[in-house]
Parts: sequence; structure tokens; C-alpha cells
Amino acid sequence: MAQTPLTPQTSRGAATRQRILDVATQEFAEYGIAGARIERIVAAARTNKAQLYAYFGSKEGLFDAIFSGSLERIMTVVPINATDLADWAVRLYDEYLRRPDLIRLATWARLERRPVGHLVDDANRLDDAKLRAIAGAQAAGIVRDGDPFDLMAMVIAMSMAWSPVSNVYAASEQEPPELHERRRALLRDSVRRVVTPG
Repeated sequence: MAQTPLTPQTSRGAATRQRILDVATQEFAEYGIAGARIERIVAAARTNKAQLYAYFGSKEGLFDAIFSGSLERIMTVVPINATDLADWAVRLYDEYLRRPDLIRLATWARLERRPVGHLVDDANRLDDAKLRAIAGAQAAGIVRDGDPFDLMAMVIAMSMAWSPVSNVYAASEQEPPELHERRRALLRDSVRRVVTPG
């Protein structure tokens, strides 16, 4: 029977938990769920397996905590603006440049956990507000007709054209700023053409 993960009771415990999350994020992003090694995580986080399991319950529980946090981060850092989905796509592009690990985590979740359908359980999808915002923009005549989920999925896919999971080209923050500006302009224009009515 799985033990309920503990919440740190001290600032030192909270710091240890955060170190585990930081190190494990990179470990899972690089190696996936199956390839990640708890031994590497605890060594780099300067802790031990007992502490990791006390806070997260299991390797899968640790991945779930990280993945859930990454979904919430995207929602907070890049909130949707359904009246300007082109700008939202560009802001997503920029976040993927800053945090390529977030896209890699989602890719591992897709490959190792959910090869079809929604990436997370319905209860954890976190896209209800986005879908309502798109439906509202559609009702106002700002966004073309169509299933709000499909429109959202299309805009997200377009924003990922140069992300770490692109099968054509993966961009990085180290590339020249003018290259990113050119991509942003193309992305902005393309999304506008796709979502604008008529």
C-alpha cells in the first residue's frame, strides 16, 4: 500500500524537497520516466532515497509532481488571451525557449504514459478556462468557428514548430535575436490567419 507523501515541516525540509524537484526535473526531461535514476537524483540533490520517497511516495509520484507543476507553470506564466491568440502563441514560443525541459517532460509523458487521447486525466487537464475564453472570443466574433479545443490544440502546435520536440528543427535561446524575431513574426501572422473569422 502506497504511503501518503509528507509535506516538509521545516524550511530545511522544504529546501530539500525543492532541490529534489529541481534536479529531478532535469533528470526526467533528459531521460524520461523509465530512464531517470533515483540514485542520480538523490546524489545531485544532496539527500537520500528515504527522504525522496517520504516526500513523493515513488519515482512515478515524483514525476507526477513535476509534470503537474510544469502544467501549472505554463498556465501562470503564459495565460491565454483569446482575443489575441497570435500573441499567446508567441508567448508560448518564448516560454519553450526559456524552459525546453517543460516540453520534454510533456513528450515523455506522451511516449511513456498516454500515447493517445488527452495528455492528462480529465480531472487534471487545466484547460477549462482556456476553452471558455476561446468560446467567448468566438461568440464575440473575434475567433473563427470551430471546436474550441481543436483551435487551442492547433495554436499550441503552431507555437511548438521550433520547440525541442520539433521533428524539423529545435530552436535555442542561444540563436541570434533577429532569428527569433523573424520566427515570432511568422508565427504571429500565421496564427492570425488561421483563427480570424472569414
